[in-house]
Amino acid sequence: MSNKLNNIRQRFTIKDLENISGVKAHTIRIWEKRYNLLIPKRTETNIRYYTIENLQKILNIVFLNNNDFKISKIAKMSEDELILHSRELALSAFVNDDAINSLKISMFQFDKSLFNATYSKLLQHKTFREIFNDIFVPFLDHIGLLWQTDTLLPAHEHFITNLISQKIQINTEKLQYNISNSTNNYVLFLPENEIHEIGLLYLNYELNLRGDHTIYLGQSLPFDNLKYFIENEKPFCFITSMTVMPFDAKIEEYFKIFDNALNTKKHKLIAIGQKTKLVKNHVFSSNIKVYDSVTELLKEI
Repeated sequence: MSNKLNNIRQRFTIKDLENISGVKAHTIRIWEKRYNLLIPKRTETNIRYYTIENLQKILNIVFLNNNDFKISKIAKMSEDELILHSRELALSAFVNDDAINSLKISMFQFDKSLFNATYSKLLQHKTFREIFNDIFVPFLDHIGLLWQTDTLLPAHEHFITNLISQKIQINTEKLQYNISNSTNNYVLFLPENEIHEIGLLYLNYELNLRGDHTIYLGQSLPFDNLKYFIENEKPFCFITSMTVMPFDAKIEEYFKIFDNALNTKKHKLIAIGQKTKLVKNHVFSSNIKVYDSVTELLKEI
């Protein structure tokens, strides 16, 4: 664990700040020179870089600027005033873009209270499904882009996704006390060494909302652990999500193992996620279907 913590990035380029904040590097440099809003540091070889504090500050500046605070006024604020005004504005904002900006600030400042307060405000105007689809999905898509540009810190991503996961689980638990006559039985799991489960957690919520029966087995499940269900006479629909696992070279073999196991059974397998694109053109039995996303799957079941 200590090695992972030591590897968390503490230095950012101006391009990183641009990717996260949405403000062009050229504009950030103007703000630096004209208003002294950011003071980058320099390496021993005189290369400019920005700290995590700089990153948090630019997010607060952008948030205020997008909500009619002039840069000249922001420049006169102390560090504490900047954070206070951003936080107060975030708590009073209801527009989707403002809510997403609040989540960014919450993530980069590890501010659990701001996340919960933003979520509570949203609940006054939206259902949980609307919050997830209108706010969380675009926000998580943005996190994905930050990963692609090698900008996001693992600690920040873990912090915010755990908070979102908690909200999904709380709302799912409320539904599980409902009596249902559904005959659909789903077993949801992630392949071994796969830990990205927000999509699967939300799918579990949607299935429970529809009154279906679900057994949620969670992250990193070895195939052998499914033996009980595969050998069961009751028909199950297995659903898995594949973001990074199995490895590209192993994914076809993974589906073939499933295909053989389900060959003489009434069970089905549904796989969603980025990795399924690698087997879109492969021919498996009718027991197996793949989808790019949870949204695509929900349109058909």
